Amino acid sequence: MILSVVITVMNEEENIEPLIHQLTAALQGMDYEIIFVDDGSTDRTVERIKSCMDNHIRLIVLKRNYGQTFAMEAGIQQASGDYIVTMDGDLQNDPADIPMLLKIAREEGWEVVAGWRANRQDDWLLRKLPSRMANWLIRRMTGVRLHDYGCTLKLFTRDIAKNLGLYGEMHRFIPVLAAMQGARMTEVAVRHHPRVHGHSKYGLGRTFKVLSDLLLVVFFQKYFRSPMHFFGPIGLLVFLAGIFINLYLFVLKLSGEKIGERPLLILGVILLLSGLLIVLFGFLMEIMMRIYYGSHPERKFQIRENITLQDIQKQHS
Repeated sequence: MILSVVITVMNEEENIEPLIHQLTAALQGMDYEIIFVDDGSTDRTVERIKSCMDNHIRLIVLKRNYGQTFAMEAGIQQASGDYIVTMDGDLQNDPADIPMLLKIAREEGWEVVAGWRANRQDDWLLRKLPSRMANWLIRRMTGVRLHDYGCTLKLFTRDIAKNLGLYGEMHRFIPVLAAMQGARMTEVAVRHHPRVHGHSKYGLGRTFKVLSDLLLVVFFQKYFRSPMHFFGPIGLLVFLAGIFINLYLFVLKLSGEKIGERPLLILGVILLLSGLLIVLFGFLMEIMMRIYYGSHPERKFQIRENITLQDIQKQHS
């Protein structure tokens, strides 16, 4: 049984060496690989990882900054483990929790074990409060009941991880994406440490992005396989409203009233046309879904380097 640990990093040069030491200690005695994915660092993060390379470590360097979601997807797709763990590279997640996550998954048969930062060590106003609001909203809108969707420390079976289909900024919604696959999922409290080195890459500016992605995830969760179930009822309601208005105006016309200059006539025509367009858009979405399921997904990122210890040794030989 191989364990893959996927760690996304960007400008974390001071955290690399202590993180590798902690991982080595926590995973001692296991058959494991550590995959670092550098997401466009501009400091010495890549050099620090290369200097610490051993047979367990692989480094993937993306050509530019794609964002945490794409970086995570790049690492997951390169992972060869039966179980895949994701975590941050800022030392706030504790590698010592990984054996616990693995034990729970294997003994209890879970396909996803999500970390819950029960004692989160972050700023209350800028980080914890927005996160709690987002977690509440995600629970209400998706029906996936977890305390902490934003904790990166999670363990997946290989099949679930490989089929998450991450893109955009969907890493916060990984539990929802896993639930859409029917994954057996649980949540456990994990340790969380204050950031010592470097700076957080997140702030209040991502609030609207999270809300937009939440709407998209809810749509995917309920209507992705049959978008006509979403667009059809809306289009029919709008179309029927247009018919009702125009029938009313037709009755008025028969009674001798003038309707040519009434704004209601314009509204009725607009509703008729809009309803037809919405229904037609639903048909187009259904056709697109058929094409999607019949084709291979395109690559979402480009890898500049995929480095192992043997590659480092060849460069120095």
